[in-house]
Amino acid sequence: MALSRREFLGISGVTLSTTLVQAQAEQGWVEDTLTAMSLEEKVGQLLFPVTSGVFKNVGSEEFEKIRLDLTDYHVGGYHIGRGDPAAVALLTNDLQRIAKVPLLMTADLEAGAGLIYPNATRLPSAMALGAVDDEDRIHLAGKITAEEGRALGIHVSFHPVADVNNNPRNPIINIRSFGEDVEKVSRFTAAYIRGIQENGQIATAKHFPGHGDVSVDSHLELPVLDVDRERLNSLELPPFRAAIQQGVGAIMTAHIYVPQIEPQPGVPATLSHSLLTGVLRRELRFDGIIFTDAMDMRAISANFGIGDAGVRAIEAGADVILFPVDTAICLTAIRDAVISGRVTRARIDESVRRILRAKTKLDLHRNRFTDVERVTKVVGSAENQSFAREVIEAAVTLVRDDNHVTPLRPSDSRVFSVNILDRRDGWREGSIGITLNAELMKRFPRVVTAQIDDQSSPGELEMAKKLANEADAVLVNGFARVAAYKGSTNFNDAQLSLIRYLATSTKPMVFTMFGDPYLLLSIPELPNYILVYDTHPAAERAAVRAMTGEINYRGRLPISLPGLYPIGHRLQ
Repeated sequence: MALSRREFLGISGVTLSTTLVQAQAEQGWVEDTLTAMSLEEKVGQLLFPVTSGVFKNVGSEEFEKIRLDLTDYHVGGYHIGRGDPAAVALLTNDLQRIAKVPLLMTADLEAGAGLIYPNATRLPSAMALGAVDDEDRIHLAGKITAEEGRALGIHVSFHPVADVNNNPRNPIINIRSFGEDVEKVSRFTAAYIRGIQENGQIATAKHFPGHGDVSVDSHLELPVLDVDRERLNSLELPPFRAAIQQGVGAIMTAHIYVPQIEPQPGVPATLSHSLLTGVLRRELRFDGIIFTDAMDMRAISANFGIGDAGVRAIEAGADVILFPVDTAICLTAIRDAVISGRVTRARIDESVRRILRAKTKLDLHRNRFTDVERVTKVVGSAENQSFAREVIEAAVTLVRDDNHVTPLRPSDSRVFSVNILDRRDGWREGSIGITLNAELMKRFPRVVTAQIDDQSSPGELEMAKKLANEADAVLVNGFARVAAYKGSTNFNDAQLSLIRYLATSTKPMVFTMFGDPYLLLSIPELPNYILVYDTHPAAERAAVRAMTGEINYRGRLPISLPGLYPIGHRLQ
């Protein structure tokens, strides 16, 4: 039934009036809370320490440290690391009960809550989503992340990665990025933000001003992005502009030095007034929360003192000091900088207001707790898990198949499958290759499997060659993680030599790359090249289904392989 103009205006008037009253109430809470705070309490709101999400007894030594952060240092939020979903929900509620002011809980949910909380939905990597090239699916990935994260008491997701990964040697962004095409990365960033923020979480675009074109890991040392402003405007900044236009609630800084923008030698973006206040605040007009990247990373901790780094980040324009190396030292340094006049009280109030305003937008001033009983109903639902499997299958990309060896039909042929791991230790989602091998055994009863990693002996490498020579078909599965403090995604020389040897075989050979997609640049003679862009069990199942013809190859390269294949390439 159509409404008359008077009826429509009446309804609109009620809605506007209700919205105005609510906004006034929220602003009143922000100002009343701010006014009631001491200087130390205000500074505490800017500090977000980290704890694991594993179960903690409230009387344990670890929990007592958290209690100290909340009661004596008045922290404004907490970052929740790996743990069990139920334990995370209990933990966030326990922390909220102790805090005087509601806390903002943050987490690295880059591939959904399942990335760090087992049995929650593990979504594909951003680059896998880029290979699927579907904004609706990216929006839904954001929605699932927000719904499951909020069920656990997590309010801020440190995603999407808005970096454009145009450097094949980048060891830390890589598959965490949607890809190399600036326009698509911008659109996908906006779509993901919509999915997050329409469903009760704050999204965080990172790592400003762009971490994609560096070749070192800022967890280990200070990367340098030596480009001019014109280049920044055309490549690094567009996804952040798109995020801001979409209304993103938070942006995270990059611990990278941009010498053509920051005049002080060796000063990373996190501590750069020119970048955070000059470019991000004034030019791009971003007024949400600026989070530093983790302050315990060596790009900061190896070059600046604990307290001074915190003060400089606030001076630069950051609102939140994430992972302060020592909460007490950082609080004292910032407080003393205010008392001495180095940092104004107005500057502190500006950041505290942003943080409190974010808390009201999430309605935490009314209800700071999560309903623990919802965890088993929302987190890791069959529907969400089905979506994740469908998307990772849609991402699998057939880049090359010179000898037309795929699909491999299930048979009693002698198949040799060798998993080549960049590192034997450190995988956080279970033993690599076990799922793949189990799936192969269902289809090839005579399959023989082997693992070659960074600790394999020369004898093991020779045995792999012998087994390949005796087989009817050879499957080579390369696993190269993208992980902090690792330094590179490369295989060692012995592993590369083995792959080159297997590439010359006259036997049918299928090469599947899990994780880092750039290996073909190092071994361009590979006759077959399949990309999955991830390293978890669902990716292994998807790879087997694709190589045996149970699903079609539907992914497209979201990055280029310079000199070989352009963005968007795939074999039909």
